[in-house]
Amino acid sequence: MASGWAQDGAVQDQIDSTVNDAVDRARQALGHGESAEFCHECGEPIPEARRKALRGVQYCVTCQASLDKKQQDHAGYNRRGSKDSQLR
Repeated sequence: MASGWAQDGAVQDQIDSTVNDAVDRARQALGHGESAEFCHECGEPIPEARRKALRGVQYCVTCQASLDKKQQDHAGYNRRGSKDSQLR
């Protein structure tokens, strides 16, 4: 049942969009290609064990943890599909 500006199924559409965005972020986080020998952020050498364990790694553990924290701080609910959420 729709209420206000929302159409039928709007809540499910919003949930689906949030899940799809999370899946896209997870796919982008997967390594691709050749691993770097030196961290792209700080320039420190990346240990060989890390390069072998994670395909396409570009950052040392410290810098990767910092980047993950920043991304986590920006991750949240996807409200772009709901006009009601913009009015509240």
